[in-house]
Amino acid sequence: MKKHLLGAAAAVALIFGTGSAFADMAAAKRWVDTEFQPSTLTKDQQLKEMEWFIQASKPFAGMQIKVVSETIPTHDYESKVLAKAFEEITGIKVSHDLIQEGDVIEKLQTQMQSGENIYDGYINDSDLIGTHFRYPYTVNLSQWMAGEGKDVTLPTLDVKDFIGISFTTAPDGSIYQLPDQQFANLYWFRYDWFQRADFKKQFQELYGYELGVPVNWTAYEDIAEFFSEHVREIDGKAVYGHMDYGKKAPDLGWRFTDAWLSMAGAGDKGLPNGKPVDEWGIRVDGCRPVGSSVTRGGATNGPAAKYALRKYMEWLRKYAPPGALGMDFYQSLPSLAKGNVAQQIFWYTAFTSAMVQPGPTVNEDGTPKWRMAPSPHGPYWEEGMKLGYQDAGSWTLLKSTPVDRRKAAWLYGQFTVSKTVSLKKSHVGLTIIRDSDIRDKSFTERAPKLGGLVEFYRSPARVLWTPTGTNVPDYPKLAQLWWQNIGEAVAGEVTPDAAMDNLAREQDRVMARIERAGIQGECGPKLNPEKKAEDWLSADQSPKAMRNERPKGETLDYDQLIKTWEAAEKKG
Repeated sequence: MKKHLLGAAAAVALIFGTGSAFADMAAAKRWVDTEFQPSTLTKDQQLKEMEWFIQASKPFAGMQIKVVSETIPTHDYESKVLAKAFEEITGIKVSHDLIQEGDVIEKLQTQMQSGENIYDGYINDSDLIGTHFRYPYTVNLSQWMAGEGKDVTLPTLDVKDFIGISFTTAPDGSIYQLPDQQFANLYWFRYDWFQRADFKKQFQELYGYELGVPVNWTAYEDIAEFFSEHVREIDGKAVYGHMDYGKKAPDLGWRFTDAWLSMAGAGDKGLPNGKPVDEWGIRVDGCRPVGSSVTRGGATNGPAAKYALRKYMEWLRKYAPPGALGMDFYQSLPSLAKGNVAQQIFWYTAFTSAMVQPGPTVNEDGTPKWRMAPSPHGPYWEEGMKLGYQDAGSWTLLKSTPVDRRKAAWLYGQFTVSKTVSLKKSHVGLTIIRDSDIRDKSFTERAPKLGGLVEFYRSPARVLWTPTGTNVPDYPKLAQLWWQNIGEAVAGEVTPDAAMDNLAREQDRVMARIERAGIQGECGPKLNPEKKAEDWLSADQSPKAMRNERPKGETLDYDQLIKTWEAAEKKG
C-alpha cells in the first residue's frame, strides 16, 4: 500500500512539477489557478510572467539561497507560501528567515562591515536609503537592472507602478531598494463611540467643539481626557482615551524616528522629507549632513522636538491603560482589539489584518467598529510638511553577495512583488505596494470591512506619509541612540529636555566620526561649526523657535473627510 501511495505521489510530482527538478509551466499553472487570484493580470498574462521566471531561473535551478525579513503577516505569507511556489516554479530553493526588525538591521550591518555573505537578499526598511546610497556596499539597482542584472530583471516589473518608489530613490536619481511591502502610521479611533449622541453632546458642552477626528494635538489630548476622565466606563468596562508603549527597547526608538517629531512639527517643508532639516532633526547642505544640534542648525533638540517627547510621556502616563508604560511595540499591538481604548494617535496599518478578525471591535457582519484617519499634527506643523510615517520594507542587494546568488535572490524578490502575485499578497497582508493593486475592483468590494485603509491609499493625502529620508547618513548607528536616550527620559532618569539635548549631541558625535573616516565621499557628513542657539532659531524654518503649544482644538467629521478624499480621487 505504501509503495502504491509513493508511486502516486511521484506521478503527481511529475504532472504538476512539485519538485525542484520538475520546474515547469504545469507548476506555474497550478499556482496561478489555486493561489494567485485575484490579480490585475489575466491568467494568460500571469502565465507569461511565470514563463519568463522559469527561463530566467534555469542557470540557478537547484541552488539554495537565503533571504531575511522582519516578522509581519506579509512576510510570513512570503516565507510559507511564495517561497514554496517560487521553488516549484523555478527550481530555486529559498530559505526565507523571519526575525525581528532590529536583528535584520544587525545582520545587514554585519555583512556590510565584514564582507561575509550572511544573506543573499534583505528586505529592510527604506529608512536606510541614506545609508545605502552613501556607503559603497549596496548594489545600485538602477545600474544593476540596466547592466549586470539585466538578464534577470523582469520585463513586466513596472517600477513606476510602485507607490513607494520615491522612498527608495537617492539624491543621485538611482533606485537602491525595491519596495516589497508598505504600511502607514495613522490615527485609529472607535467610530461607534464617536457617533454616540450622548458622547457628542457631553464633549461639546465640555470643550466647546464637535467630537470628531482630531486635526491637531490639542483635540487629540481633549479626546483622550474626555474618555479617560469623563466617560470612564462603557458597558461596565473601564475605557481609556489613548494607547502607546514605553518599554526601553529598540522599538521605542522607531516609535520616535517613525516621524513623531515631524507630526509635532519639527523639520522643514518638503516631500518626501523636509529640506534642509528632516524629521530626525538632521540638517543637510546639498547632500551633506551638517548637524543635529540646534547649535549646528539642526532640530533634534529644538523646541518642537522637546515638545513632542513631553506630550508622548504625558499622554502615556495619564490616558493609556495600566501596564502600557512597560510594554514594547509587539506587546502593545493586541491592546486595541480588547475594545477598551477610544483612540490611538500612532497606529501602524500593517496590523489591519489582525484588527478585522472577529472580536469586540468588529460587528457581526464583519465591518469594523473602528476607523483609521489622518494623523493629527502638533502646533509646529505647517502645510507642505510630511504628516506621518510609512514603512516601506524593500529588497536590498549587497555587493558582498556572489553575483550568481545575488541574481537568484533578485529573481525571488521580483517574484514576490510581481503583478502575478502582488494583489493576492496585498489582500493577505494589507501592505499595498502597487497603485494598480489598490485601485483594483477587489479592493473596492472589500473597502467597507477595512476601516478606511482603501480610501486612504487611493487618496492624494497618502504622499504626506513617508519613511525616513536621505538626510540620515548611517541609520544603524544613529537609530540605536534614540531608544537609549528616550528610554532614559521615559524611565525618569533624565528630563525630556536633557534627553533630546543628549541625543542631538550624540548624533553629532557619530556623524563626526563618519566625517573623519571619509568613507562616504562627497555626500558624507561635514559638521557645521557651533553657534549660539539663538542664531539658528527661526519663526518659519527649522529649528523653529517656541510658539503657542496649545492652540484651540479642531476636529473633522470622518464621513465628510472620506467624501472629500473620494472627490479628490475622482478629480485627479
